[in-house]
Amino acid sequence: MKVWGSKTLSFATALSGALGGALFLGASSSGALASSLQAGERGTVRTVLDGDTLYLNNGLKVRLSGIQAPKLSLGREHVKDWPLGHESKAALISLTRSHEVQLFYGGAQRDRYKRALAQLFTLKADAPTIWLQEEMLRLGMARVYTWPDTHQDIERLYAAEREARAAKRGIWALPYYALRKPDPDPLAQDVDSFQIVEGLITSAADIRGTVYLNFGANYKTDFTIVVPKKARKTFLKHDMDPASLEGARVRVRGWIELKNGPMMWLDHPQRLEVLDKRLTSG
Repeated sequence: MKVWGSKTLSFATALSGALGGALFLGASSSGALASSLQAGERGTVRTVLDGDTLYLNNGLKVRLSGIQAPKLSLGREHVKDWPLGHESKAALISLTRSHEVQLFYGGAQRDRYKRALAQLFTLKADAPTIWLQEEMLRLGMARVYTWPDTHQDIERLYAAEREARAAKRGIWALPYYALRKPDPDPLAQDVDSFQIVEGLITSAADIRGTVYLNFGANYKTDFTIVVPKKARKTFLKHDMDPASLEGARVRVRGWIELKNGPMMWLDHPQRLEVLDKRLTSG
């Protein structure tokens, strides 16, 4: 992946501008969402590692489910800091400072690293107030990043991300995080990185249950989304048949691989936004 280098926004400019534009939701809206989830642990935040990972005062390590913040190396030699990683961390510190927080679960509660996977809310008078995932997205300090076995109000998360992107807040002011076009040559430079790609699905092929969504005439070189057979039932449960998406303009997110051109595996529908669905002519 091409590194954005040193042309990031200054710490003070990015953080003060983002927090200054924050629009916190009231307790009623956040409370309604929390009530649909399973209440979990509560406490204060002891340490923030980055914009989506922290420790509670009881020692529990928490991964904010449904978002991905810019990564920090955290002492790992093979990992480089992503642009605005420190600003994202500072935003989460600011949002949680002097607040009690509570975890709410939907689906899987722990990942393979034993981290809690949860929606995280600040509390006021024991009632949920700020949904931290949504606020980090609205500030432009994270992207939507779902897993197949966790549940959240995905429409609200995407709405917050779109708002930040339209305003060019935080990460959306940098080419490093920009939406990618399905052009195969530039995308091939982004192999092994998480990207958001927007374009028109020109054809769909069902081969022994696996669906291939192609973004060009030559499937051997053009960008392709692959929906494996075992994941198709999940799509159908959400009233989405990937084989029916020929002619649709979509926005999809995931990790870029290189096999017969750049491709992206898609194992659950929450990472696919259908922007405009229409039949192709001819």
